Amino acid sequence: MSDLLPEDELDAQLRVGLAGLEASPREPRVGDRLDASTAMSIFDAQIGSRALDIAARRLRASGAGYYTIGSAGHEANAMVAAALRPTDPALLHYRSGAFYLARAAQVPGTTAVMDVLLGLVAAADEPIAGGRHKVLGSADLAVIPQTSTIASHLPRAMGVAFAIDRAAKLNVTCAWPSDAIAVASFGDASANHSTATGAINAASHVAYRGLPMPLLLVCEDNGLGISVPTPDGWIAAAYGDRPGLTYVGADGYDAPACFEAVCSAVEHVRATRSPVFLHLKTVRYMGHAGTDGELGYRSRHEIAADYGRDPIVGLARHLVTSGATTAAQLLDRYDSRLAEVTAEAEALAGARRLSSAEEIIAPLSPRSPDAVARDAARAADPEARSAAFADRLPEMGEALTLADSINRALADALARYPDVLVFGEDVGRKGGVYGVTRGLAKRFGAGRVFDTLLDEQSVLGLALGAGVSGLLPVPEIQYLAYLHNAEDQLRGEAASLSYFSNGQYRNPMMLRVAGLAYQEGFGGHFHNDNAVAVLRDIPGVVVAVPASPADAPALLRTCLAAASVDGTVSVFLEPIALYHARDLHTAGDNEWTAPYAGPNDWAQQHIPIGSGRTYGEGADLTIATFGNGVPMSLRVARRLADSGVQARVLDLRWLAPLPIDDLIREARATGAILIADETRSSGGVSEGVMAALVDAGFDGRLARVSSEDTFIPLGPAADLVLLSETAIEKAALLILAS
Repeated sequence: MSDLLPEDELDAQLRVGLAGLEASPREPRVGDRLDASTAMSIFDAQIGSRALDIAARRLRASGAGYYTIGSAGHEANAMVAAALRPTDPALLHYRSGAFYLARAAQVPGTTAVMDVLLGLVAAADEPIAGGRHKVLGSADLAVIPQTSTIASHLPRAMGVAFAIDRAAKLNVTCAWPSDAIAVASFGDASANHSTATGAINAASHVAYRGLPMPLLLVCEDNGLGISVPTPDGWIAAAYGDRPGLTYVGADGYDAPACFEAVCSAVEHVRATRSPVFLHLKTVRYMGHAGTDGELGYRSRHEIAADYGRDPIVGLARHLVTSGATTAAQLLDRYDSRLAEVTAEAEALAGARRLSSAEEIIAPLSPRSPDAVARDAARAADPEARSAAFADRLPEMGEALTLADSINRALADALARYPDVLVFGEDVGRKGGVYGVTRGLAKRFGAGRVFDTLLDEQSVLGLALGAGVSGLLPVPEIQYLAYLHNAEDQLRGEAASLSYFSNGQYRNPMMLRVAGLAYQEGFGGHFHNDNAVAVLRDIPGVVVAVPASPADAPALLRTCLAAASVDGTVSVFLEPIALYHARDLHTAGDNEWTAPYAGPNDWAQQHIPIGSGRTYGEGADLTIATFGNGVPMSLRVARRLADSGVQARVLDLRWLAPLPIDDLIREARATGAILIADETRSSGGVSEGVMAALVDAGFDGRLARVSSEDTFIPLGPAADLVLLSETAIEKAALLILAS
């Protein structure tokens, strides 16, 4: 090795490798699938990717570029693209640049090199993310963009593979051909991540049960996780003998054998509709990224040895020894490509960047309220509704509890949207822990309402994959506390897809979560959880809390309509303690039940995203609340009325976005507002509500009362730390006395 910059050293070593090929020719093997035309196409993708990595380093050194995690040493992944079809959905590791170029070569009219260069300089005209991040993605190439993924895309990839065959079974439209397979690439270090192990286990579990799972998992193994080496043989030992998963090994330097293995793996997935783990041995050049000083943890000898396994040289050796070309011609080809890419990169120095907050935010979470309202008011045809409800339409029956109203609304949704899937642990035959999905599997079939394995990441990944494939998923997480195991699937994957694809990809879903506190006889912090801050902190995600059976169906219809129309990701947070509540003020009053509205009333009862509901017209005090706080505050308001204080109660209904206009209007109507917040005082909902009022210039009396900053204990002790009616009433009297 010399003292050249890493990119210059890489360039020099490749030239040496190519120039020396003619000195040691060998005969090609009989029966190689890697014919000259295919090999040359792959070689072009590989040298294009190598040129991009060199250009990225030089752009960054000049101050014009920003992102230098490259693909150098991983270029054998171009063979994977060559073996696939350009309509096979791909979720790519950030070192899969050669795959991206090889796939682009299969689709005329694409400009993959320029696309990547525009991403490197964060240009606003970059066609997939619009300068928001350097990603490998394209709607035309069926490449679903990922950012700096460390296996977080694998649950979605599993979901995409599941959705291909499930959509065909249900005879609904899918984004991919019915014989497509999904492919996901990742590194050897990422293979140890819990997200990867969970997703791969889920894929294997599905296949073991005999269900279709056409998924090609490509582990690009360079032996390093930044500075931490992967033990020799570990990947093969960990994934070489797994039920429901076929293992195929390949060495990226041995081009003919590698291509044979890759083709066999692809053919197996496509023919059997079962997953394959393709273990692709690679090397890594120029460290982990531009800021990584590789000499701090690797010897010069180790680094130099890797140059002897350059996959580009390995493929070039096959081309030369088979007589397809000469080393000199390949070197000329590389020189020409490097010059072209360098010239294109230099021309982008003045590329336009994103220039306003509005431009940056635009694709995050689009809203089409009029179209959503129309869609929410549309029901299945009368015959389909009659079949769904066995001729006993819910609007013809008695007043319903919250759980029953959600159940009927889900049935209406399944009848209305043929692409809706309802799934999660225990939602099928059992009908949910609290009976909310009772009877749906029997009525609509196991193809649409089904149980999953116990893994929240996989439940959400299945939803993400189904959504991006054209279905409308309604996953359930059994308890709010269980969601915390899988929050990154919402934050890093669900919420970001539209943002990092400029709206070209979306993953609509309505995530049902049973949560909040006040359960009697069954609690502890894993079943009584009031931590919602993480949900409100995710850009673009909508959070609805149905407190009343009168509102729940309309809220659910809005969330589903927003998913269908705008690709919205929403969380439907259902208060467990209110599921089966019937009474409000006195035993037997049935005031917390409501009749189910029929389709003729849906347009009139539509609840737009970010709109609250006001109970009463009291002129003295506004109590803003949500969830369990609604019936609690209504009871407090009645007691206050007995003492001459007239209070109105505002059910926020939406925690993200908050109903700002309604909140300000109701606060100004009384000049005094109390926020009754069942979440915690630190990181709870009341902080955002108070900030919204202050930002709007509200100058009246303002106070809040909330639960304590603690986990929720078991049994009666919970009452000591949770928001109570006594605390609400005391706070109301204090604010009125101030």
